[in-house]
Amino acid sequence: MENFISIKNNQAIRTDSIPKLKYNDFLETNISMMLDKSCHCVNYFGYTFQNKLKLVCCIADDSKAIININSTEINISELMVLPSLTARNTAFHLFEREIHEKFGLNYPDHPWLKPVRNPYDRFDLSFKFDDYPFYNIDSEELHEVGVGPIHAGVIEPGHFRFICKGEKILHLEIQLGYQHRSIENLFLSKNNLLQRNILAESIAGDTVAGHTTAFAALWESLCDYQPSKDIQFTRVIALELERIAIHTGDLSALCGDIAYQLGASVYGRLRTPVINFFQSWCGNRLAKSLIRAGKNQYPFTKELSDSLQKILITYSRDFEEITDKFLHHAGSLSRLEKTGVVSLENAHKIGTVGVTARASGLVRDIRSSHPFYQYQNMNHQPAIKNHGDVYSRTQMRREEIRQSLNYILELIKTIPAFESTGNIDMNPQPDSFAISLVEGWRGEICHTAITDESGNLICYKIKDPSFHNWQALALSVRKNEISDFPICNKSFNLSYCGFDL
Repeated sequence: MENFISIKNNQAIRTDSIPKLKYNDFLETNISMMLDKSCHCVNYFGYTFQNKLKLVCCIADDSKAIININSTEINISELMVLPSLTARNTAFHLFEREIHEKFGLNYPDHPWLKPVRNPYDRFDLSFKFDDYPFYNIDSEELHEVGVGPIHAGVIEPGHFRFICKGEKILHLEIQLGYQHRSIENLFLSKNNLLQRNILAESIAGDTVAGHTTAFAALWESLCDYQPSKDIQFTRVIALELERIAIHTGDLSALCGDIAYQLGASVYGRLRTPVINFFQSWCGNRLAKSLIRAGKNQYPFTKELSDSLQKILITYSRDFEEITDKFLHHAGSLSRLEKTGVVSLENAHKIGTVGVTARASGLVRDIRSSHPFYQYQNMNHQPAIKNHGDVYSRTQMRREEIRQSLNYILELIKTIPAFESTGNIDMNPQPDSFAISLVEGWRGEICHTAITDESGNLICYKIKDPSFHNWQALALSVRKNEISDFPICNKSFNLSYCGFDL
């Protein structure tokens, strides 16, 4: 028997076709795969079924456009103490911390077995989040600075604990998990497809197109349904428009944090017509209601194409002008360059994805490694920077906006004809496993689902790119002044709610 089964992005398979290994073989197989730098873990999770804890690991091989899946089973009645994958490869650390928190599986050799969130269904119900075991250094020369979980702005809760020597940051620990949404469990308890679609829109409010595309593609895979060209087209346009809009807002925020008010104002203005286009397309500026599994509620018309073309051509001209000023401004460069560095070695070690990874020279982009829909014909070449600092993450946004503008303007030259779907069966197949990878504006999104013998969901697992990248923010601020934290934080723009599932 093979130690894993290889599948493509957006492919469903029989659950019983996933190899079931003894735990030590499971550990060795996945650690061995990760020795290849083309491979990374896109999801690793557990679920209970028939009094057993089932662990499923999904390793993407980016060089072959496949995802290798395997599993292991543990009897819940037995003492669950096992060696960790993290002790051999740091990229597994959060996955195993989550498994430990939810199911009580202990890893004595895990170097950082701390709480991930504060779920109501955690294994150890006696644990209080107020007792979170922060790292500390005992020294009269050092001091701690705590920020949050309640912040001065209208943002979600998260606590940042700095250990500083004077103004220099020696260590930052980020404690999240204050929200109790239990959104993965809601996917199981809601039996209505529309309710589940709306849940997907609510995973991360700034990534509606990203997460809803992942859900819709996953659901259609489970139902053995092939979306028409116009459905695929709608989703790709939405993904790239969302990328332009959020990257533009990020550039505005970066300018604001260094008091470059011209840039903050202009980028803020440029973002508005892009999100307003979503409003005219589907009635919502964040693209809610636009993407639905199995159908196209808002076909992309010639009138919409003409309007979008005008918006993007005007946007492009003004964008290039302000970006040239911003990235050649001496005051801007003094704040952005060599600030908040994440080395390529650390980016790879902790498993970063998306803009964070690519700004450090790590090539990870689902549009090129596991392409789907129109991306299969784009020959997308990921933008890459190599210094891993705030300036590189800023440049990444410029390059990705340019790419997205070109993709959209090329795609809308030929609009696929609308195909009415009529009444179709959108009930998942029984005993099935499916996985969907989408390159959201922040990075790699992964949705995974498993059904039982009746086709009912028994596991729904979500991974937002922020799950990988918060640790990168913590590493980036070391040896920086504490006053540089806001600009470092904005350069990542990670999601609290995408992490606090």
